[in-house]
Amino acid sequence: MAWLLDDQRVLASCEQAVTLPQKTKGLLGRKSFDGAMLIRNTKGVHTFGMHFSIDVAFLDRDLKVLATRSVKPWRVSMPSIKAHNVLEAESGAFERWGLNVGDVLEIKD
Repeated sequence: MAWLLDDQRVLASCEQAVTLPQKTKGLLGRKSFDGAMLIRNTKGVHTFGMHFSIDVAFLDRDLKVLATRSVKPWRVSMPSIKAHNVLEAESGAFERWGLNVGDVLEIKD
């Protein structure tokens, strides 16, 4: 299992979606999600078929947080042109974690 860190502080367990099937499935079909999902090489997300709202962070290549937003079920987020990765978590997680624009995240196994 991988962990999501911010300045050496563990924020949550972290799943990574790298392949097209993993990216397509994402958090679909889950009733809730306790952790984070890092979707590599993408600029935007949708919540069609989702059962809960999510927090979305748009990240650059170095996993620096460029922007965050909350997305309700059955919506499409506006893509971020500068993003190379997207981080998803259940709504409210970013506030609990103290995640802010400008933070540089790290994934540790």
